[in-house]
Amino acid sequence: MRLTSKGRYAVSAMVDLNKQQTQGPVTLAAISERQFISLSYLEQLFRRLRESGLVRSVRGPGGGYLLAKEPVNISVADIIRAVNEPVRTTMCENGVRGCHRGNRCDTHQLWESLGQHIYRFLDAVSLDQVCNEDVFLNNVELGDVQNYILKPEVHEAKVNIASIS
Repeated sequence: MRLTSKGRYAVSAMVDLNKQQTQGPVTLAAISERQFISLSYLEQLFRRLRESGLVRSVRGPGGGYLLAKEPVNISVADIIRAVNEPVRTTMCENGVRGCHRGNRCDTHQLWESLGQHIYRFLDAVSLDQVCNEDVFLNNVELGDVQNYILKPEVHEAKVNIASIS
């Protein structure tokens, strides 16, 4: 499984923002200093988080960022999706290319299903739970599995598109 620093940093920054915003808007410079994330990188991440409606900016003296929603209504998956960070469990691109010399490998379905399950878990974990250190398997209510299963026609379309390119 691969989750690059972009997703990890975005989640860490959002946890920091949630914990610090009780005293007003939080500057990216302050988050950068506490989380050891470069300011320019945070600016890129927060632009995407703002565009996704997860944070809002406050301009002027004393300005910075605040959460745009209650932390209980922001899932970890929302944050990861906002920064365009896919959780990749296969080496495949478009369902085939890069998998096994242009063909799907024998374990492709296993890794693809794991990726769907990871998103199911991350969708069920709120920013509030992370901030309260309450992310225990028995406390996480997973969403309906049907929402995460690729429909056969969607999967076929992915394979057909991949074989064209």
